[in-house]
Amino acid sequence: MSEVRQFTVAADDEGIRLDRWFKRHLEGTSFTTIAKWARTGQLRVDGARATPGDRLSAGQVIRVPPPEPKAAPRPQRVRPPLSDDQTTFIRELVIHQDASAIVINKPPGLATQGGTKTSEHVDALLDGLRFEAEGRPKLVHRLDKDTSGALLVARNARAAGFFAKSFSGRTARKVYWALVVGVPSIDDGMVELPIAKQPGTGGEKMHVDEAEGQPARSRYRVIERAGNRAAWVELQPFTGRTHQLRVHMAAIGHPIVGDGKYGGQAAFLTGGVSRKMHLHARRIRIDHPDGGVVDVAAELPAHFAESMALLGFDPALGDALPLDTPRLPEGEARRRRAAAQAKDRRQARKGERRNRRR
Repeated sequence: MSEVRQFTVAADDEGIRLDRWFKRHLEGTSFTTIAKWARTGQLRVDGARATPGDRLSAGQVIRVPPPEPKAAPRPQRVRPPLSDDQTTFIRELVIHQDASAIVINKPPGLATQGGTKTSEHVDALLDGLRFEAEGRPKLVHRLDKDTSGALLVARNARAAGFFAKSFSGRTARKVYWALVVGVPSIDDGMVELPIAKQPGTGGEKMHVDEAEGQPARSRYRVIERAGNRAAWVELQPFTGRTHQLRVHMAAIGHPIVGDGKYGGQAAFLTGGVSRKMHLHARRIRIDHPDGGVVDVAAELPAHFAESMALLGFDPALGDALPLDTPRLPEGEARRRRAAAQAKDRRQARKGERRNRRR
């Protein structure tokens, strides 16, 4: 259809807004299109320019331009089929599997998702984790490329939505093990330093920014120490900022061993300790959409285990620490309560508006 259209307002449409008339009679027309027609003078009522909010009277004639041409559908990106070696590789990483969740032990050096010059990543291998399910598994969180350990994957859309809410609501618990340079003076500490993207790095590096940064909160607990040279610590992030644990430990003077990005040359130990990053997602604990919890621990990668042995650390001591939940600061607790109440009020208002339209 390429001609201008004309419609006469019926008695049943007396008093309704013009945009509402479109919803009733030309429901495929978007509000953006209606607004553009009005702005350019193409939409008219009884010959006069009209706006979407104008009220109509029975008998008026609406002049409507020809429908907008439909955009050509975007070509669907076709993923190349996985090789047998790729399928075997990703399946060998699985450490937990049920009807809704899969947990893999991601090795260091494998990115979670693709990016510039990154073609090998977990997301590209997810078809290998379909097993008997029809749908493709979905990522619900990520680990840095050089961070190893427990990575949760949802097996269906329902589970993905459930897990995503757990991560955004901070009810999921993640425990990391790290080797850090030096020994913190406090054995059990909380780092609360805001984090922002560092200018000039293209967003690839973060830094502490008291003025513009987003709130970030990390707990550390010293498990063992190797004199004053290094310490084995447990880390728990209570917010989810990019590179949060790495930035926080470097900011307090104890960068993660092997993390040259944030610790510079000081992050590398001599004496045969691997130059790879020593940050490992040891454990993930999250509510399950069907009830109960997913609670999985991931074994250390070879370079981390070798460094532990070299420094004389006993891996059995790490899992002995209780997984307790520290209380939020009162200010943060008040902020979250206020945000939840505001959300409830917005939803109530939306419900009232829907009822009035009926």
